[in-house]
Amino acid sequence: MTIASKPQLTLDEFLQLPETKPASEFLNGEIIQKPMPQGEHSLIQITLCEVINKVAKSPKIAHAFPELRCTFGGNSIVPDVSVFRWARIPLTSSGRIANRFEIQPDWAIEILSPDQRQTKVLSNLLHCCRNGTELGWLIYPEDESVLAVFPGQQVEIYTGASQLPILNGIELELTVEEIFSWLTLS
Repeated sequence: MTIASKPQLTLDEFLQLPETKPASEFLNGEIIQKPMPQGEHSLIQITLCEVINKVAKSPKIAHAFPELRCTFGGNSIVPDVSVFRWARIPLTSSGRIANRFEIQPDWAIEILSPDQRQTKVLSNLLHCCRNGTELGWLIYPEDESVLAVFPGQQVEIYTGASQLPILNGIELELTVEEIFSWLTLS
């Protein structure tokens, strides 16, 4: 007896589907819905965007975007933070920012949620780096560490007072401790 399998969606078909909340991603032919961000995740995400944009936006070096769909290399992903060098931000013919980003981010940042599969999130970052992303971060709130992914799929783990790698050209110094200190509001 043969079991009929459900035909796989193409990337174009996936992009025609209505957006979901939280976002769904298309990775290697599979649709995976991201988990709903919780407190720690949300605070790290928004603070990272603010800190990066504070030093990179005004001098037009780069811009950090939260939850931006990026479609490239046959996949469509929504990193928690996508940083694009200023000259690479897609624009319309009138000079406004484009709605669709069909290129890889220069720096992709993911924050692991409690119910999220680590291998899936790491797969997104590896896909980014295989397609031209210069730096990827996977932030682990549970054990207060950051895994950095570099081109060539080199991976390094940072903890404590370790200085984190930053996208070249952005004048910013961050340690792992500093990122997790943002979670204490008192």
